[in-house]
Amino acid sequence: MLVGADIGTQSLKVVILDPALRIVGQSAKCYRPSYPKPGWVEQAPTLWTDALGPAISEALSSAEVAPTEIKAMGFCGQLDGCIAVDASGAPLSPCLIWMDRRATAEIEDIPAALVRDECGLVLDPGHLAAKARWLARHLGREAAIARFHQPVSYVVEQLTGIAVIGHALASTSMLYCLDRRGYAQALLDRFELSETQLPPIAEAETCAGRINQRGAALTGLPAGLPVAVGTGDDFGTPLGAGFNAPGRVAVVLGTGEVVGGLHPVALRDESGLLETHAYPGGAFFIENPGWFSGGAVAWISQLLNVPDLTALNALAAQAPAGAAGLSFIPALTGAMAPEWQPSARGCFYGMTPAHGREHMIRAVLEGCAFAMRDVVDRLEQMGVATRSLLLIGGGAHSRLWSQMRADIVQRPAELPQRVDSAPVGAALLAAVAGGVARDLNEAVGALSDEHTEIDPSPREASAYDEAYDKYRQLFRSLRPLFVQQQSD
Repeated sequence: MLVGADIGTQSLKVVILDPALRIVGQSAKCYRPSYPKPGWVEQAPTLWTDALGPAISEALSSAEVAPTEIKAMGFCGQLDGCIAVDASGAPLSPCLIWMDRRATAEIEDIPAALVRDECGLVLDPGHLAAKARWLARHLGREAAIARFHQPVSYVVEQLTGIAVIGHALASTSMLYCLDRRGYAQALLDRFELSETQLPPIAEAETCAGRINQRGAALTGLPAGLPVAVGTGDDFGTPLGAGFNAPGRVAVVLGTGEVVGGLHPVALRDESGLLETHAYPGGAFFIENPGWFSGGAVAWISQLLNVPDLTALNALAAQAPAGAAGLSFIPALTGAMAPEWQPSARGCFYGMTPAHGREHMIRAVLEGCAFAMRDVVDRLEQMGVATRSLLLIGGGAHSRLWSQMRADIVQRPAELPQRVDSAPVGAALLAAVAGGVARDLNEAVGALSDEHTEIDPSPREASAYDEAYDKYRQLFRSLRPLFVQQQSD
């Protein structure tokens, strides 16, 4: 038996997998971020460790499994968080989570080209390097900062006493050299950090260490249990859905939408739309880290008083492809496609008295899917294989939205049996770390491959092409306003 845990922004989720890697138990414990100032978003690390024991206990109970039957544990979790800890591993600060944007001054003297060339990333205050520099400047010398952690590496140290981070997570830090697979000294120097302030890097599926007495108290699991190094949810989610080889485009339809493909070589996107990360198993995940997509759907549902997904789908189905000329820019929290523009804001265009709720809902669904097409098109231009879509996450429960995506890019889409796959990906890492599987390929191969396939409809292709062109033209027309807002 294996335990997989996903340290999310809104909840900690746990699954129990049996020896055949089937889910036999699961649980979730909710918590929330805090927003102390505009642009600041924090989370107390104790929220995650306090949730572990109750969530694991509940999952074990639902599986009718004793703690002593567990062979190993693995984690995945939110990217780009930063926690300062002392020499004992105790937190000196809240976690500045992925949504936190306070560290803008910390990147002003950093060359964007250096970050792209070394890391394959876009220079951005959301990455760990900027936040670590901010914490070092603002906590003061008396804080005695020993290390900076991301959420997953923090929790692993809490359970095992070992500081270590996976290559995939390290590659999101803005301090990692893709070609050398280690920290980039030039960027460490620029951010005024040392390698000793960061966890050593290891493969995500290797054993980080074993649960110590503190870890046993936090989890309710036996001391001595192997714990995998772990990875980020951008990687654990597709991994848990069987995504471990080039060919498909992973589309994770959560509050934010992550879209990317695997490639054997570490490409850099000169356009700045996509970032390149190391991926568990050795390939590279070339992705857009996501825009407010499922969150936009939740927003329009609340705004228009739509009670549930069934009602939302029924309304959207009443409108034609192209939403009768109504366009939506999915930038409620800034744009990530067709280009990164943090000062961009969402908008509807083309509204007339003939448009109703159904058109507005359809336009939101289409606008988010058009941003997906931006990414798929760029992947194809870069030579990354994009033969089909793998739709994962809560939004994949909408058959209408799934069909829309297949139609918009004219590629088949696969819906796996389980779309909430992040904790499953974490458990696959545990399978290797605990010796249940020889490697990740064997672990992924043992997953059930049951899925629903959605074929694209050529009938809608021209309507979507026309609507997509309008979406791109609208963004270009609004760009001067976005830039002006950024400078104000």
